[in-house]
Amino acid sequence: MARITFKFEDKNIPTKVVENAEAGFTIQEITEDNDIHLNHNCGCVCACSTCHVYVDKGEEAFPEISDREEDFIDRAIDPRVESRLACQCIINDASAEIEIIIPDQNQIIGHEH
Repeated sequence: MARITFKFEDKNIPTKVVENAEAGFTIQEITEDNDIHLNHNCGCVCACSTCHVYVDKGEEAFPEISDREEDFIDRAIDPRVESRLACQCIINDASAEIEIIIPDQNQIIGHEH
């Protein structure tokens, strides 16, 4: 199983580690299953940028970024080279070590789980 460390720009939220992330699931699904706050408005179909995250480590565990995803990342708050949409980051390596930084969600109006 993949190991994912979730860090937060909001320093009031402690780091959370998920030790048993299964291949075939998205980072968005992992956040929902592990009570990690990450907004998502479009139902995880790559039609918005509210699930924007930074992949600090383990980018190779995900499929290559699509043109559509890149277009929506351009609309995200503070996009960077390591930006991805959590709904598009499908884990394809069961032994991956992944580090995700979740941007401050206070600026995003959207669905909260």
